[in-house]
Amino acid sequence: MQQADIGLIGLGVMGANLALNIAENGYRVAVFNRTVAKTHQFYEDAGDLKDKIVPCETLEDLAKNIRAPRPIILMVKAGEAVDEQIAALKPFLAKDDIIIDAGNANFHDTVRRLAALGPNDPTFVGMGVSGGEEGARHGPSIMVGGTPESYARIEPVLTAISAKYKGESCSALLGPDGAGHFVKTIHNGIEYADMQMIAEVYGILRDGLGLAPDAIGRIFEKWNEGPLNSYLIEITAKVLAATDKDTGKPAVDVILDSAGQKGTGRWAAIEAQMLGIPATAIEAAVAARSISSLVGERKLAADAYGDLLAGRKLVHDAAFIDALEDGLLAGKIAAYAQGFEVMAGASKENGWNVPLATTARIWRAGCIIRSQFLDEIAAAFEGSEGKNLLLAPAFVERMKTGSASLRKVVAEAALAGLPTPALSAALNYFDGYRQQRGTANVIQAQRDFFGAHGFKRLDQDGDFHGPWSDVD
Repeated sequence: MQQADIGLIGLGVMGANLALNIAENGYRVAVFNRTVAKTHQFYEDAGDLKDKIVPCETLEDLAKNIRAPRPIILMVKAGEAVDEQIAALKPFLAKDDIIIDAGNANFHDTVRRLAALGPNDPTFVGMGVSGGEEGARHGPSIMVGGTPESYARIEPVLTAISAKYKGESCSALLGPDGAGHFVKTIHNGIEYADMQMIAEVYGILRDGLGLAPDAIGRIFEKWNEGPLNSYLIEITAKVLAATDKDTGKPAVDVILDSAGQKGTGRWAAIEAQMLGIPATAIEAAVAARSISSLVGERKLAADAYGDLLAGRKLVHDAAFIDALEDGLLAGKIAAYAQGFEVMAGASKENGWNVPLATTARIWRAGCIIRSQFLDEIAAAFEGSEGKNLLLAPAFVERMKTGSASLRKVVAEAALAGLPTPALSAALNYFDGYRQQRGTANVIQAQRDFFGAHGFKRLDQDGDFHGPWSDVD
């Protein structure tokens, strides 16, 4: 039997679809699942693609059926399962073979796993994959961290199976070791912020203007034809138009308002904090999901406080709907600016040299946060990788007008008692960033007063202490 071009372990939803994607693009893929029956069932269900699939019952059989150097994709649960799979696989691999972790791994684990491999062991690649089930099957965005040599071996396959944007592959090597998984983590953090802002605008339309889901869906559908055009806006319009088959009610009205999270958004917020880079919209989105999980407590609080602003109503007119559209776009720009700043900071900290323009380009198709303005983000970073997105001329002009709408939306929502944590965080980030002289001078004075930490002066070089002993 002809050897496979690549192997894949883990035939869950993502793994199975990725394997079919590989086969459909003309590459032979050897597959293995811990449950042997699942491997055979997958093969039987593959239809016309069966001749490109090599089902394997053991890891040794898997390794033997892949041409060297042997790349093997792991599509298993992040964490200990990956370590266990590496340990089980290593005896059958040789130097220059490639273990590829395509799960949502913490980049620290990716760095650790690569460092733990000896000079005669296979190498390790951390590969972020975005696009969900549909993307895995028909073309995801792929973010790779590894050596140029290992990437060269797998690049033809990844180029073939990735999403395409105007003919360009949405797959790239973004740096060594943990770079790919870090970029995927920040991608997910931006995704959290984006989804939360959309939900906040939905809340304003639902609770502030009293609109039904189908009417809100039509608004999002219209917005998707303009600057807000994106996958998340598109699917929001679709979910708001859907009807629950059991009750006949709008589907969103029968869904519990408690959002789950798998950890990547939280990791993004933590890494931003560790780097000392503000990612307030991402942090707000993570916190909002945590608050949403407090279903019982929120019921008690609602009973305790009642409707404090029962008389406050928002004005439903075309101008306010336009402000919501422009404000949401401004909030998204600020969230993306934060995410790219975190990636730039981590790249510098770890010596990764992550190409930000390339990152924006491979997000233009396949991934969850694909949107129309990623082209503009890519252009903004060409030749100016170290500059905050908010300083790019194209975005300066957008924020000059969009920030006024964002301010109106946040203010009106606050007066109506409607929570907008991510939109508010984006606005406050923008306002703080554009202040030539902020208020941290008072904080520095306070720190010196109680801890003698010292401070810098505007008019003299060096470190100073204040005249606090003279204060009664």
